[in-house]
Amino acid sequence: MQLHISPSLRHVTVFPGKGVREFIKVKVGSRRLSYRMLFYSLLFFTFLLRFVFVLSTVDIIDGEHKCSGTIDCLGKKIGPRIFGRRIDPSTKVPEVIYQVLEEPMEKDALKGRTDIPQTLDEFMEEMSDSRVDAKTFALKLREMVTLLEQRTRTAKIQEYLYRHIASSSIPKQLHCLALRLADEHSTNAAARLQLPFPELVPALVDNSYFHFVLASDNVLAAAVVAKSLVKNALRPQKFVLHIITDRKTFSPMQAWFSLHPLSPAIIEVKALHHFDWLAKGKVPVLEAMEKDQTVRSQFRGGSSAIVAHNSEKPHVIASKLQALSPKYNSVMNHIRIHLPELFPSLNKIVFLDDDIVVQTDLSPLWDIDMNGKVNGAVETCRGEDKFVMSKRFKSYLNFSHPLIKRNFDPNECAWAYGMNIFDLQAWRKTNISLTYHYWVQENLKSDLSLWQLGTLPPGLIAFHGHVHVIDPFWHMLGLGYQENTSFAEAQNAGVVHFNGRAKPWLDIAFPQLRPLWTKYINFSDKFIKSCHIRAS
Repeated sequence: MQLHISPSLRHVTVFPGKGVREFIKVKVGSRRLSYRMLFYSLLFFTFLLRFVFVLSTVDIIDGEHKCSGTIDCLGKKIGPRIFGRRIDPSTKVPEVIYQVLEEPMEKDALKGRTDIPQTLDEFMEEMSDSRVDAKTFALKLREMVTLLEQRTRTAKIQEYLYRHIASSSIPKQLHCLALRLADEHSTNAAARLQLPFPELVPALVDNSYFHFVLASDNVLAAAVVAKSLVKNALRPQKFVLHIITDRKTFSPMQAWFSLHPLSPAIIEVKALHHFDWLAKGKVPVLEAMEKDQTVRSQFRGGSSAIVAHNSEKPHVIASKLQALSPKYNSVMNHIRIHLPELFPSLNKIVFLDDDIVVQTDLSPLWDIDMNGKVNGAVETCRGEDKFVMSKRFKSYLNFSHPLIKRNFDPNECAWAYGMNIFDLQAWRKTNISLTYHYWVQENLKSDLSLWQLGTLPPGLIAFHGHVHVIDPFWHMLGLGYQENTSFAEAQNAGVVHFNGRAKPWLDIAFPQLRPLWTKYINFSDKFIKSCHIRAS
């Protein structure tokens, strides 16, 4: 069992035992202590001190007080290796204490109580002033620890809620940038240039070029992806970047790339409604998105309803809040399943998410032999970083549901979206898109009980058997939720991916990793300056 306590105390591993007899081992991170880190650190060490106090006080209760309350003495009572000493085998805790501490407590048993010690000092004083038996001691200890757990849970849920709000909102700087560019588009002919220039249009369907596709409604994020891609290209004149956006973002996106050309690379900017295939009739993924929004709002009841579930563990609440993230209902996130129809003349493309940064030349991706597979992707179940690279099907799909359990292996290795090579020729020979839509519909019918989050779970299902594993160098994950990733380690990856809530354009981004993204922004640009977009 593993519980992530804080960025400073990375996790707590509880080794199997019996109830409170379990021994707790703590791994401590190296990041500087923030107020929140300090809070959780103190909570843990307070619990440790309480455990020490239990052992020393039990001796008094049993009439076996053999040494003073020094660290040296206490070290003999805690084991197997706390404070460098082994546990004294003659020190035994009365069985009644275990029995009391392991008894379940009613949810509202402590509500309105004012007689529970609030600090370790108060508890020690109360126990010292009265000659209590072991059962009374255990009852009071259980009440105090339970109250602490309830307060910790509340604080953790509040943290998740604040992070959800911060990650779901559009920063005013980005909103400002879109408005400024839209205004520029309407008043400046140079911001309305056709992209690409007419003489370069044939390259858009020429398979001798390296074709990349980026779907985004975030102008600044798209600008970083594009600049990092082109700047690190050895032959940028052979690079074609197809940018897909929505109707409302088309004008700002076109204005940005018209005024900030990345020659000799070729940039195309199109809105969804510009694609003939999408304009002709019903599009399954768009219909599914409309249903998904309706079902999700009814099923979840919004963030306030999620937080109100007192019986659920904080990490479960966190995952449900994450399911409400706007990106999971964004057409930009779902449209990739229709790439063969959107680009009918292309044989192979590399699809890029808008929260990645390219750090190397990506043309060698075209030299990878896909062995007839459709999707070239990095696996996420192998690697030294177990927090990021430990994802299997059971991490995304609900194997308690019979439909999932019957059809899939929970231990099958997952793979990552974000930087994928798609062989569109091979894709057109499969039923991947139909499979994707079938399972999306099944999830909607089951009130989202097959999976909760976005496009990867149905992608894992639809591309099953069609994935070619590529070297992890090409796609480093977790920079949006794994703050222990070092800057030096990330610098050595071909592509870094800020997947997770801590996007680099948000205030909650990890400061040591954000420079990987900001290095591709010109902060002296007039649009960037006027919207007060800064490096930190």
